[in-house]
Amino acid sequence: QAQLVESGGGLVQAGGSLRLSCAASGRAFTIYPMGWFRQAPGKEREFVAAINWSGSNTVYVDSVKGRFTISRDNAKNTVYLQMNSLKPEDTAVYYCAARRGSWSVTIGTVSTYDYWGQGTQVTVSS
Repeated sequence: QAQLVESGGGLVQAGGSLRLSCAASGRAFTIYPMGWFRQAPGKEREFVAAINWSGSNTVYVDSVKGRFTISRDNAKNTVYLQMNSLKPEDTAVYYCAARRGSWSVTIGTVSTYDYWGQGTQVTVSS
């Protein structure tokens, strides 16, 4: 069973950068697809990015393409989200998630994932 712990959130000015980390416990992590989601106040949880077990396949929501990069280091049991050119609309709680299974056409859907972290707050000021 995987347990996920996010870190790296904080307050940043528009145009700035942050790197989120998600540390996973459990050997099975290295074969799980992983995703990042975010949830702003009063809004539903939104897909941000996902990566397959090897890192060879990634997908992003259109609003972050070219600004965010998802990556993973299986030797460290960690997945990252590098966020550049941040905008105030990126403000949200960011969650890491793991899917206990193979890559799926529904990889951008909340219900596809089996494990979730507690979230880390990202606030972008204008």
